[in-house]
Amino acid sequence: MSKLVKKVAAVHDLAGIGRCSLTAAIPILSVLGLQACPLPTAILSCQTDYPKFHFFDFTGEMKPYINTWNSMDLKFDGIYSGFLGSEDQINIVIDLIEKHKEALIVVDPVMGDNGEKYKTYTEEMCNRIKELVRHADVVTPNLTECCILTDRAYNDVTNEDNLLGIAKEISELGPEKVVITGVVKDDKVITFAYDRKNNESFFVSSSYNKKSYSGTGDIFTSIICGMLVNGLDFKKSVEKACDFIKKAVDITTLENSDEKNGILFEPLLKELFMWYVN
Repeated sequence: MSKLVKKVAAVHDLAGIGRCSLTAAIPILSVLGLQACPLPTAILSCQTDYPKFHFFDFTGEMKPYINTWNSMDLKFDGIYSGFLGSEDQINIVIDLIEKHKEALIVVDPVMGDNGEKYKTYTEEMCNRIKELVRHADVVTPNLTECCILTDRAYNDVTNEDNLLGIAKEISELGPEKVVITGVVKDDKVITFAYDRKNNESFFVSSSYNKKSYSGTGDIFTSIICGMLVNGLDFKKSVEKACDFIKKAVDITTLENSDEKNGILFEPLLKELFMWYVN
């Protein structure tokens, strides 16, 4: 196997339509020069915001799938975990991480949004996600997930000092780098980042079109993961991910595409590749 191409195990569901999860992660990681090694958690005809979808739970296949990887003595340079649908899946991912201690671990701790936990997420599942976060090098929670991770009540306080305090508290669980996504303030959406190693924090502000698109967070975290596995600067990685999302949202708004279809990121893949190679 080539040593020139680094490998990232991407643990997500696979939705045929909706530009989210693995259908977003695979092209992003590939354009950034990485071999995307998908580990599906579920297979869906389309993402679950559509009125009808077919669903297959892959939980029972995940351990045999990973066992085959283990028999091949695969070494991953990165492991990127997204939405996990059960305690069993969370435990499987923790076991995978513990077998690849040299890998960069990126966790998007998907648990809820807009101040509410997702209906399928129990208190115990949230506690297991917190344990998963302890194993991460980088986490990308939204504000709701930040509150779950830090046992805070959800509120609309989004000043920089408050976000810094939340990010530091999450970092104390284990992750060196914390990126808080999708903080809406007036007509802006703010991304706040904290790097414990360098004691650095910063934020990126973009215009907000008051729409919520499928898979935006998956694309964002895929870019962060890909760039950091390649050894690129953390701040530049976050800034580029924000810039990419903004441009994709602008294209999607111009085309008046349905939010369920996700953002039209494909026209920007060449630009992302050129930015990476240069």
